[in-house]
Amino acid sequence: MIELEKIELLESQSGKCPLIAGPCSAESEQQVLDCAHSLARLGVRIFRAGVWKPRTRPGTFEGAGNKALEWLTQVRKETGMAVITEVANARHVEAVLNAGIDMVWIGARTTTSPFAVQEIADALRGTRIPVLVKNPINAELELWIGAFERLSGAGITKLAAIHRGFSSYYERIYRYSPEWQIPIELRRRIPGLQVICDPSHMAGRSDLVPHLAQMALDMKANGLFIEVHPHPENALSDVAQQLTPSQFEQLTGNLIYHREPEKVDLDYLEPYRNRLEEIDMELVRNLAERFRITGSIGEYKNLKNLSILQPDRYKAVSDELVREGIKYGLDEKFIRLLFEAIHAESIRCQINKNKTI
Repeated sequence: MIELEKIELLESQSGKCPLIAGPCSAESEQQVLDCAHSLARLGVRIFRAGVWKPRTRPGTFEGAGNKALEWLTQVRKETGMAVITEVANARHVEAVLNAGIDMVWIGARTTTSPFAVQEIADALRGTRIPVLVKNPINAELELWIGAFERLSGAGITKLAAIHRGFSSYYERIYRYSPEWQIPIELRRRIPGLQVICDPSHMAGRSDLVPHLAQMALDMKANGLFIEVHPHPENALSDVAQQLTPSQFEQLTGNLIYHREPEKVDLDYLEPYRNRLEEIDMELVRNLAERFRITGSIGEYKNLKNLSILQPDRYKAVSDELVREGIKYGLDEKFIRLLFEAIHAESIRCQINKNKTI
């Protein structure tokens, strides 16, 4: 059982959405302070900035390091905002604690490594600092829960989650797929856990951030974690997804925190819903028949010592389905994803059929 304490800074004040905002990276003292003062005037209570930045490729900006912690403490002194940064190992934790940083978050890449999370948990043992945990890069709920269990096992009780979306093989409209069902299930598995959303990483584009921010609040997120930079076009990391302070002000001015849906005429929707149910049932019956035929093909392949996977045929069929789907106005990526899922299940059916022969 994970013992939790509420993080007061993530609690709503006067019905307003709790906000954590600031640049992706702390690049210079002036940049940090300029951004912080702009956000403080807009009522932001927690200022975020990366001090150490895990980057995919070497040779890019990997953060200003320990000296940037002094800039964050100066932010707190001048604005009164709490400050938060990312930690990825015990050395980072030691530096953050020595600097008196108010909160920390564990990034998606770090959450992916149980060894790294355990190292951080051990370094934080005996402290009362709040820890926010981003979801792992891939859609692995158990890995996310495991991170909370490791921190809880070290006596850390002020815990919250950051939902920043999940990587996927196919390019989508968003940088990282929201997969909203995963944070919903996380809440069910860890009752009382505060979950805030990072629409900046999820979107990957500044123009999509407002849409995802409102969607997250409609999904009952406890707050938002947003990247804001005085001059995003000159940023040393995450150029495309950071908002200017004025864009951030416009976004927050339009947000509705936990809005209730408008009343709808259910009688109007009923015939559409009924037809959808008929189509869905037909899809299920057709899929069942397809996989029955797949099993028969698997038996024949086994008798003739043929490989279950036939790459050339898979490509030919997939391409033909895409062409047909486009004729009917369907999205190419959707068709490929759908057929990929069906094909994977077909392979599973053939393998299982052969096991029983």
